[in-house]
Amino acid sequence: MADYDISNFALKACCPSNELLYDDKGLPSVMVKIPKFKLSEVLDGGADEYHPAFIVNGSTLDYIYISKYQNVVENGRAYSKPGVDPQANISWTNAKAYCEAKGEGWHLMTAVEYAAIALWCKKNGFMPYGNNNYGKDSRETLYKAIPATYDSSGNISHVLTGTGPLTWSHNGEPDGIWDINGNVSEWAGAKRTVYGEIQFLVNNNGADLNNDQGASSAEWMAIDASTGEFVTPDGSGTTTNTIKVDNVSSGYYGITVTTESSDFSFAIGSATCTSDISDAAKATLRAYGLLPEDGSTAADYDNDRLYWNNAASERMFGSGGYFSSTTYAGVFYGSGISGTRTITYTSIGFRSAYAPLPTA
Repeated sequence: MADYDISNFALKACCPSNELLYDDKGLPSVMVKIPKFKLSEVLDGGADEYHPAFIVNGSTLDYIYISKYQNVVENGRAYSKPGVDPQANISWTNAKAYCEAKGEGWHLMTAVEYAAIALWCKKNGFMPYGNNNYGKDSRETLYKAIPATYDSSGNISHVLTGTGPLTWSHNGEPDGIWDINGNVSEWAGAKRTVYGEIQFLVNNNGADLNNDQGASSAEWMAIDASTGEFVTPDGSGTTTNTIKVDNVSSGYYGITVTTESSDFSFAIGSATCTSDISDAAKATLRAYGLLPEDGSTAADYDNDRLYWNNAASERMFGSGGYFSSTTYAGVFYGSGISGTRTITYTSIGFRSAYAPLPTA
């Protein structure tokens, strides 16, 4: 216990919001404590209620913990450590399992947690940079991080976690979340599309490993276009009056898919809805990081893009972008083009999070 106290004391001396959290094997991860905040604090006109990232199984959490660094895998468990090559070539299924192996409350960082961090960054005027251009950010020329791996052409791909400049921290400070823009894209939990129908686990229920995220789980919910509430989908992506993503600029979000595509994208700051999508449903999309505030431009969201496949039976999502995403990477980036549960790439890794779940 003394070592634990001394280590945390030393960490907090330079990074006040950071803590060492120990898993069920007694091994530490460096985590960033994120206190709860309301939608009204991060969205103009947002509701005076807590962001769904802080609601698990109907209970509001005072805070959640996000891995400070992209994770590595050691002895079948995920760890947040500085100065290491982040784990890549890992499937969504395995990334989730390595997080949950750490014990109760540990989980694959969920899409709604990514959304909460992204909205906080935008509202506070700091959109973090990162390794999205072969070892550096596409908007910086002098700053680089320490290389970890190279591609076949000799270009830097991964960099060691947390070795970039302060602009690569989510809040521009040493105690921030690092590399959430670029380096390796990160598998996100509790979000998928089914033939273009957008589905989540309600609020941040994906933070509880007892809430099933299997392909046929009844926990998956679609968004009602009239009320913005979550409803049970029909399993085929054709649920009546739920929000789907469509490859048409006249309304990327609507209640039907008129144009199927296995690979399309749009800037989140330019995302639009058909007239079928109510203001209440738009508010849900904004809370989950999928729709801009009214009057926004692509540049207001750093030109971050969302990539989709509305022709596939199921697609999971990666967040943040990766080492060659250039200007399209960022905290609002998401890609569900080829995200099956088992596919692996050198450009995709993961990040664990921890939720202090209420006890019965």
